[in-house]
Amino acid sequence: MNDRTRASEATMLIERLVALVGRERALDRPIERIAYASDASFYRRIPQAVVRPGTIADVQALFSLSHALGVPLTFRAAGTSLSGQTVTDGILVEAVRDWRRVRVEDGGKTVRVQPGVIGARVNAALRPFGVRIGPDPASIGTAMIGGILANNSSGMCCGVTENAYHTLESLTFLLASGTVVDTAAPSADAIFHEAEPALAQGLLQLKAEIDAAPALRDRIRAKYRTKNTTGYSINAFVDYDTAVQIFAHLLIGSEGTLAFIAEAVLATVPDLPVKYTGLLLFADLYAACEAIVPLRDAGARAVELMDRASLRAVEDQPGIPAAIKRLGPAAAGLLVEFQAANEDRRANLAATAGELERRLTLVEPARFTHDPVEQAQLWRIRQGMFPSVGAVRARGTTVIIEDVAFPVERLADAALDLNALFRKHGYDNGIVFGHAKDGNLHFVITQSFNDAAAVAQYARFMDDLVHLVVDGYAGALKAEHGTGRNVAPFVEAEWGAEAYSIMTRVKALADPTGLLNPGVIINADPLAHLADLKRMPVVEEEIDSCIECGFCEPKCPSRDVTLTPRQRIAVRREIARLTARGTPEAIAGLENDFAYMGVDTCAVDGLCATACPVGIDTGRLTKRLRRLRHSPAANARARWLADHFGLVERAVRIGLRGGSVVRSLFGDAVMSRATRAIRKVGLGVPAWSADVPRAARRLPRTTRHDAQAVYFPSCVSRVLGALPGEPAEPSVMAAFVALADRAGSPVTIPGDVAGTCCGVAFASKGYDDAHRFAANRAIERLWRWSDAGRLPVVIDTTPCTYALSTCRGQLSAENQRRFDGLHIMDAITFVHDQLLSRLIIARGRESVVVHPVCSVTKLGLGRQLETVVQAASRRVTVPTTAGCCGFAGDRGFLFPELTETATREEAVEVRAGDHDGYVASSRTCEIGLTRATSRLYRSYIHLLEEASRV
Repeated sequence: MNDRTRASEATMLIERLVALVGRERALDRPIERIAYASDASFYRRIPQAVVRPGTIADVQALFSLSHALGVPLTFRAAGTSLSGQTVTDGILVEAVRDWRRVRVEDGGKTVRVQPGVIGARVNAALRPFGVRIGPDPASIGTAMIGGILANNSSGMCCGVTENAYHTLESLTFLLASGTVVDTAAPSADAIFHEAEPALAQGLLQLKAEIDAAPALRDRIRAKYRTKNTTGYSINAFVDYDTAVQIFAHLLIGSEGTLAFIAEAVLATVPDLPVKYTGLLLFADLYAACEAIVPLRDAGARAVELMDRASLRAVEDQPGIPAAIKRLGPAAAGLLVEFQAANEDRRANLAATAGELERRLTLVEPARFTHDPVEQAQLWRIRQGMFPSVGAVRARGTTVIIEDVAFPVERLADAALDLNALFRKHGYDNGIVFGHAKDGNLHFVITQSFNDAAAVAQYARFMDDLVHLVVDGYAGALKAEHGTGRNVAPFVEAEWGAEAYSIMTRVKALADPTGLLNPGVIINADPLAHLADLKRMPVVEEEIDSCIECGFCEPKCPSRDVTLTPRQRIAVRREIARLTARGTPEAIAGLENDFAYMGVDTCAVDGLCATACPVGIDTGRLTKRLRRLRHSPAANARARWLADHFGLVERAVRIGLRGGSVVRSLFGDAVMSRATRAIRKVGLGVPAWSADVPRAARRLPRTTRHDAQAVYFPSCVSRVLGALPGEPAEPSVMAAFVALADRAGSPVTIPGDVAGTCCGVAFASKGYDDAHRFAANRAIERLWRWSDAGRLPVVIDTTPCTYALSTCRGQLSAENQRRFDGLHIMDAITFVHDQLLSRLIIARGRESVVVHPVCSVTKLGLGRQLETVVQAASRRVTVPTTAGCCGFAGDRGFLFPELTETATREEAVEVRAGDHDGYVASSRTCEIGLTRATSRLYRSYIHLLEEASRV
C-alpha cells in the first residue's frame, strides 16, 4: 500500500468516525494518536484513531463501522494494564469521560458502576456504608472498573474469593453484533438465546463437553482455587448453568476480546476498619514461607512476602527500620495485617499475632502496631519496591513487572528459582515480592528493548520462565495482571490443548470476525510477545525514569482537555524517536500541537508527583520547556518586573478598579469583548469574566508590640479583593489580623511588605532568573522582619507557603543560612496550633465544603484544614472528586477551558449537596471553584472569623 492510498483510507476512517460520534469525540491528529500508543506495559502500538463514545448507541455504531471497514477495535479505560491489553493499531475506544456513573444500591450491599469510574472513587462512595468492592489492586487509585473487570483484578487482601469474578452480580454487555443484554433482567437468558442463538447454544455445547470430561473439569476447578488470569475464565462453564451467566462470567478477565461491558453491579465486601499491622523478619525464605500458612489460617488478611533483594532495594529510604539494613544475604520478610470490623476485636487481633510470633523463629522482634501512621510506614516498605527499582534503572530502559502463582507450600523454592533465573539471564537488579498467602509472586526486572540483542535476551528469559512455572511447579503464568500480549503465546503451554481449544472456540463464537482486540489472550504467533516492544529513548532528565504506568493521570487537571503527564512524556519520547530517524515535518507537527496541549495547559501543580511511583513532577519539564521558549529580552523583562514588583501590584489594582467601574456601568459583556479583542492582537491579557474580583483593600494596621508572629500577606491577598457577590469587608488580611487579636496571639504586617513576592508566578512560567531574584529578596526580608528568625512567619495563601518552604535550592549561600533559621508556616497551621483553642465560636455554618488546594495536599495540611473548618461548622465535606482546580495562578484566566474540565466532576458533586459554606486557602483557586460550581468560595479564614465574632 502506497502513502497516498494509506492517507486516503485514514481520511475516510476519520470522516466516518466524525459522522458517527462528532468531531470532539473522534481524534486522529498525530499528537493524539501518539498519546494513546502506550499503556502501563512494555508494548506500544499507534492507533489509527481514538474515539470517546458517549452512549451504548455510539459503541454499536463503532462495531458496525469496524465490521464494514475491517478495522479492529480495542477498548480502554485507565490504561494501567501491564501486559499490553490496551494498545492497538486499529481504533482505540476510550470509555471514560461519559462512563463514570457510580450508584450505591440496596443499602450498600451492591454498587452499580460504569467502566470509566476509578476503583478508589467507588470505594469512597461505599465508605459511609462500611463496605468496599472486593478487588483491591495496588493501582486502585488509578485503575478503572472497566479494566478491573476486564482483567479480573485482585490484590493484596482480595484473594480468590473476593475478585471481580466472584463478586459479580450482573452485567450489561454489548456484543459485536450490536446485541445488548442486561443479565439482571428476569428474561435475560431467553433474550440472549433469541438474539444470539449460535453463541448461546455454542456455550452450552462447550459446557456439555467439559461436563463429559471429568479430568478437564477437575483441572479447571483446581486451577481456579489459586489466583489465575491466564486465558479466559473457563471456570464459568463449571460454576454456571445458563448461557447468559456463563458468558457474563467469561467476560470477567476477557480483556475486551469478547464484548463491551457497559455497566456492572458488584456485590460489596466488608471494609474492616480495625487493623493490626506487623513486619516479620526471617533468616531465609524457607523460614518466612513456613509462617505463611499459620498466618493465613489465623485470619491474616494480608501476608506480603519480600525477598532480600526487594528489601535491599528500599533499605536506604527514609523511615525504613534500621533492622532491615542489618539483615543477612538470605533473609526475607513478611508484612502481615490482621483486620476486624469492630473496635472490641482489637485486643483479640493483638493476642493472635502475639501467639503466632512466639511460635515463629525471627531474626528481630516483630514490629506490630495499631498506629495508622506507623502502619502506613510499614506499608511503604512493600509499596516502595516497584518504584525503587524503576527510579534507579538506567536511562533508556523499561521496567517489567510480572506476576506468577505457585503452590504456597513450594513458594520459597520458587522464589529462589526466580532469582537464579535473573542471574542466568543477566537481570542483576531483579527483585521478588508478592501476595504470599495466595502463592502469588511479583517480580521486577529492567532492561532495554532498543536493539535485537536485548529482545533476544528477553525471549530466552520468557522461555525459561514458562518452563519454570508450568513444568517445574504447575503454576500460573498470570495470577492477576491478565494475559495480554505477553503471555498470549503461552496460554496453551499452561492449560494444555484441550482447555485451549475451549478458549479458542469461545473467542470464535463471540467474535467471529476477530476484530475485538486481536492478538490478546488468543494468539497463534509464538513470537507475538516480542512484537511491538516499547523502545524508550533518552529524553529530558526530569522524565526519563517514567515507567508510563499512568498513576499520575487522575491527579492531572488537564486530563480531560489536552494531555496527561504520562501522555506528555509519551509525546516527548516520540519526538526523540522521530529526531533519531530524521523526520523534521513530523517533529514540527508534534511540537506545534505540544505547545498548547503539553506546555500551555499544564498546571505545574506537582500533584502528579504525589501519585507517581518514581516521584516524577512533570511540571518541572513544563517549566524547562517554557524557559526554552523565552527570548533574552523576555527574561530581562521578567527580571525587571520581579525587581519592581510593587509597580506590578499597583498596576493590577488599578486595572481591577478600572474594570470594576466599566462593569458597574456597562456590564461584564463589554469588558469581556474588550479583553478578547486585546488578546487577539497577541497581548497576554487575561480574559475578563463575571467572576473577576475587585481590587483588594488597604492593608490592615498592626503593631510589632507583643506580636507573636510576622504576618506576610501574599501578593494575591494584597491585590485580589472580594468576588462579585462577596462582602468587601473584612478582607482576608483584616479577618486574619482580627482572628489573631481575638485569640491573644497578635501578628504584625511589615510596613514595607508591598512588592515582596514568593516568586512562584515567575517559576511556573519558566523565568528562572526572576524567580531566583524574587525568592532571595523574599527570604532577606523575612529574615529582617522576623528578627533573624525569632518570630515565625505566617503566610495566608497556601501555594505561596509551599513556594517559600521549598525555595532553598534557588537561594544564595547566605540566604540558605537565613532560610534554615526561619520558621515559615502556613496560616492553616498557625490557626490550628495557636489560635483555635483560644477562640470562642459563637456561631457556625450548618454544612461547609472544603476544597484542599494542591499545595495543601503537598504540604500535608489537609487534616489540619478540616479540623479548623470543623470548629466553625456542624458538618464538613471534602468532595471525593476534589483535585487540582486547574486555575494554577493565571492559567484559569488565560485558558479557562482548563479549569472548566478540571472541576467538572467536583462541581456536580458540590451542587448536588445541601451546603451553606464553601472554603479553600487560595484566592485564585476560590475564583476557579466559584466559576465552576456557581457557589461562592471564600477563605476558611473568613469562615472562622465570622464564627468567632462575639
